Formats: sequence, C-alpha cells, structure tokens
Amino acid sequence: MPSFYQIRTSLSIIDKIREINIFLVCLLLIIFLFGLLSLYSVADANFNPWARNHLIRFVISAILFFIISVIDIKIILKLAYPLFFINILALVLIMFIGTETYGATRWIRIAGVSLQPSEFIKVSLILCLAKYYHSIPIIEASKISRMIIPVIITLIPVGLVINQPDLGTSIIILIGAGSIFWIVGINYKYFILTFLSACASIPVGWQYLRNYQKERVFTFFNPERDPLGNGYHIMQSKIALGSGGFAGKGYLEGTQSHLNFLPEMHTDFIFTMYGEEFGFIGTFLLLIIYLSIILVSFNLATKSRSSFGKYLSCGLIFLFFSHVFINIGMVMGLLPVVGVPLPLISYGGSSMLATMIGFGLIMNCYINRDTILAKEGFID
Repeated sequence: MPSFYQIRTSLSIIDKIREINIFLVCLLLIIFLFGLLSLYSVADANFNPWARNHLIRFVISAILFFIISVIDIKIILKLAYPLFFINILALVLIMFIGTETYGATRWIRIAGVSLQPSEFIKVSLILCLAKYYHSIPIIEASKISRMIIPVIITLIPVGLVINQPDLGTSIIILIGAGSIFWIVGINYKYFILTFLSACASIPVGWQYLRNYQKERVFTFFNPERDPLGNGYHIMQSKIALGSGGFAGKGYLEGTQSHLNFLPEMHTDFIFTMYGEEFGFIGTFLLLIIYLSIILVSFNLATKSRSSFGKYLSCGLIFLFFSHVFINIGMVMGLLPVVGVPLPLISYGGSSMLATMIGFGLIMNCYINRDTILAKEGFID
C-alpha cells in the first residue's frame, strides 16, 4: 500500500494545478488590474503603449507562473546553482554589450527584447542561498567557515549591480540575502557587527557615490534645498499624494499627473498618481491587498516540510515586501529616491517576469509541501 508521501510525490499535472492556491492568484490578478488601470490613466486614457504592453507581459508572466508552479521541484533544486551563475554571466556581459539608458547600463537585448538581469539576480540569489543552506546542518549555519561562500555569492552580484550603476537594486539584493541569513538562524551578533561596519564605512563609501546619488541623499534630508531641481520630484510627489485627500480626485482626473508635474509616472512614481486619483481609500485598499499577498504567501511557506521550500519561499516573500516598502516609502519622502518599481503595478517587463517567477516558486514549494528533500536530492 503506497504511503502518504508516495501519493504526494506522484501527483499528476492536473492534480498539481488543482493544488494551486486560487486566493493568492486572485490577489495577484487584482494588483495587476490596478496597475493596468493606472497605466491607462498615465497615458491620458489611452491603452497604448503602456497598458497594452503591461497586459501582454502579464499574460506571458502568468503562463510562466503556472509552468513553474507545476514542474518537479527536483528540477528547481538542481538548477539553483546553474541559474545563478548564468545570471552572473549576464551581469558581466552587460559591461560589454549592455544598452545604456538615462546614464545607466542595466539592459541587455536578446532577440530584440530588452531584459534587465539585475531583476532576475534577486530571485536567483535567493534560490542559490536556499539550496546552500538546505545542504548543510542548521546548527552549522553560524560557523565562519559556512558563511564565507554565501557572503561571497551575495557580494558578487551586489558589486556588479552597483557598477551599472543601480544602488536601489543592490540594496534590494542585500535585503533579500539578509532575509535568508535571518531565516536560517545566523547568530544575531553577526547582524549587529555588519550594521556597525556598514555605518563605519559610510565616509569611505560616500567618496565612491556618483554626484546624482549624493544629491538624492541631500534631497532626502532637505527637499526644499533645491525645489526646482533635485528636490522637484519628491516635492511634486508629496503634493500629488496630499491633493488626493480622502476619496481622491477621481479616475483620470489627477491634475498633478495629467499636467505632467510628476516624474516617471508609469514606473517609479506610479503610486503617487494612483494616490492622487483614488485618495486615502484607494491607497489603503491597495496596501491591504499587498499585505494579504504577503500573509497568504507566508501561510503557504509554513506548510513546506523541507528547509529548501521554507527558505526559498520566505526569502522571496521578503524580497516582494522590500519592493513595496521601499517604493512607497520613496514616493512619500520617507526614504531616499531610488529606482525600485512597485510590483505588478509599475511598468517594466523584467520586473513583472521576476515577480511572477518568484510567486511561481512559492507556489511550487507549496504544492510540493509534503515532499521531503535530502541534502543532495530526494529521499525516496
């Protein structure tokens, strides 16, 4: 008579599709629809180009989400390291064949399609670290000898992304890696030591920042110092959010956005435009949906019996949370301005793909929640 474990690991594709958490899928779909409506509004009630492209990218990303959700988790485990190294190679190639936009070289064109490898390195790093810590005894996680490799594989992509330059994404990468270190139970003393070292190195690191990055820091502390220059964007963002009031000005009725006072409305500052049109009620609803996605995902992550599934899912959830927190904090003036998109709402194909790949991996870990993984593969 087959055991429960054997029954769980012999699920057919149809059975796996039935295991997909429909509530989480609906929440992701709702967030995407908010983004679609916002991009339609940004283009002055025009479906082209942003809303149309956003829809096409979501359809492609959704298909990829379902494929990743139902493939054998053994394949994901085996591909963790190769995918990471391929992504590192892509980051290296950017230095030689990358496409420069707005003074930054972050994109690479493949078959006529522009991709941003730094978006995918966030997911592949989490995947790589999850496999690494899955392969070692948890009691050894805080040993210096066990920490050298994960620290190196974290700093390599951080250095490559900073060189593009992209300080915001490099911070997200560090947060994602740090979440894995926290989840596996690295001694808190190392976190304190890292924080103190980072603070002590600020004077040295400051010398290597680009002039526009330094200006962003100055603007964060005092936006009024240059209201028509470096402080203009964040001041206009605050004005737009405040003018939305409790109920908002109404869909397609935002004055700050439609009169082109707001910068980058379709990407980094799309939350501001949304807040102006839908007000406190609309933004609160959006935040509730984001929070629901995070809580539902955490609930799915706790179901996994394998450490790989738990580490991977929780790391990806922290990654998602950090995007939401930093983007919204940035447009509200609570954090310095960095190029971090709002997941599933901001315009951007690589960001959309990376986000849905991440949730596909979370769903895969949930579907395979009763599968027990050995250090080098499955326990049969």
